[in-house]
This record gives sequence, structure tokens and C-alpha cells, in this order.
Amino acid sequence: MENGLLDRVEGNADVHRWSEQTQLEKGDSITVGYMSELSDYTRISVTQNNLQELKVTWDQWGNETKQSFYGKYGDLPYLFDIQVDENLFQALAQFWNPAYSCFTFGEVDLVPTMEEYTALLRCLRFQCDRIYSRAACVPTFGKKLMIITGMSEQWINTRIKEMGESKCIPWEALKDLIQAYPDKAKRVDIFALSLYGLMVFPNALGYVDEATTDLFHRLSKQVTSVPAILAETFRSLNACRRASAGRFVGCTQLLLAWFYSHFRLIDRVVCRVFFEDYSSLKDIAASTKKVDVP
Repeated sequence: MENGLLDRVEGNADVHRWSEQTQLEKGDSITVGYMSELSDYTRISVTQNNLQELKVTWDQWGNETKQSFYGKYGDLPYLFDIQVDENLFQALAQFWNPAYSCFTFGEVDLVPTMEEYTALLRCLRFQCDRIYSRAACVPTFGKKLMIITGMSEQWINTRIKEMGESKCIPWEALKDLIQAYPDKAKRVDIFALSLYGLMVFPNALGYVDEATTDLFHRLSKQVTSVPAILAETFRSLNACRRASAGRFVGCTQLLLAWFYSHFRLIDRVVCRVFFEDYSSLKDIAASTKKVDVP
């Protein structure tokens, strides 16, 4: 086991040296003559879905059901407690450099990585080498919803809505299932689908769209959703910065949690960070929670 670890460390060092050498020889992969600079002020909307009903449902669940969720889908519910500070997000977005797809703070570049997001979400079922990609032959949107929810084709088809070029299912329909479904495992799955649609990929406010459902359906194959989350984050930030306006449709809470993990002041490191059940997302949510002063 020790030899295997040393091999990986040496392999990482080789990749690092190769990357540095390639950068020196070939430079950046952007247009010749391009000068990297931050554009003028960008007005980014962080309009969110109302997650209060989801949070109330989560708070009502017992420990056994919550542990079942953590085991299948990781620490996503701790994002309920990440305060979305619109002023902070607006300020942070001004430092996003679309040419390099990273935050540029003076001479320092910073960007969320797969390893960081994977550590924050802490989903043990994710296999980092199994990346999500849309398969050539996939079940229809209705069929995937039938598999996830366990409901009949007729029930699904009467609730699917057309939103532009995409199909969606209203959150209200999923909410009714979460509250009434007798199968605990299905309730957990439907709750997780709602979290992905309303918080992680909030493309259509109040709805869970087909693209999100396709990714969620593949989670049962133990693929990791992290690359897709990062890709949507980068895509949305790039689009908003280049247009100098727009709505951010990535996971605002997760991006802010990542930001806090780099810039929050830590007085001391407690020993629990070395425990297997330690949740960095839970710790960040607790340490950044606003306290109301009477």
C-alpha cells in the first residue's frame, strides 16, 4: 500500500513538471495577441429557487433517513445552511477571468477543482474515474422519471411541461411525492433529484429539467457529478462576464462554500478533521452562519 502511494506521488510530480515545461514552451492556449484583463463591472443575478419547503422536509426527517441520504448522495443538505450573500457573490464575480476560466486576484489565480468539490460534497459512492457524459441511447425523460420516482407513465406524462426546447417537471409535483410516498428509499431519491434540480442546476426556476434528470439518473451507476457541476459553473460565469450581465445558473451555495474554505479565518484546527465522518461542508456552514443580534 505504501509503495502504491509513493508511486502516485511520484506520478503527480511528473505531471506537474510536464505541465510547467509545456506552459513555458507553448504558452497559453488562447488567441495570439490577446491581453488578459478583467472587464468592466458585471451585474450578475443570483436569483434562487425558494428552498424553504425542501429544508423543512429535511428537518422533519429522522436520523435514519438522513443517514440514508448521506450514504447515497453525500453532504448536499448542508448547503441549506450556506447563506447566499448577493453582495459578496457580485464582488467575487468581478474577479472571474473568462479567458483563463479562473478567478484572478492580482497576481494570484484561483479556481475550484474536482478534488476540492469532491471533498466538499463527500459522496462516498462517487467514483472519480467515472465521469458523466450523455449516452447515445438513453431512456426518454418520462421513462427516467418513472424509474426514479416509481410512478406510472400516465402520472408522469400528465405532469411533464415544455419549457422552451427542454422538458421539465414542476417541483410541486415532486414535493407531493416526497410528502406522501410510502417507500422511504424512493422519498430519499426524489428529494435528491429535487435538490439537484432546484439548487445544483437551477436552470428553470420552480422546475427540474431533463438535462438534470439525465445526470441524476446516471448517479446510480456511481458516476461523479462534480465535473458537470464545475462545467456549468465555469460556463455560466464566462457567459455573464462576457455579456457584462446575466443570471448565474450554477450552484451558488457550493461556490460560496468553496470561497469560504480559502478565505475564512481559522483560529485552530480541531482533531476531528482527521475523522472519517468529518464534513468540511458542515463545518463551513456552521462557521459562516449569520447570528441575529436582538
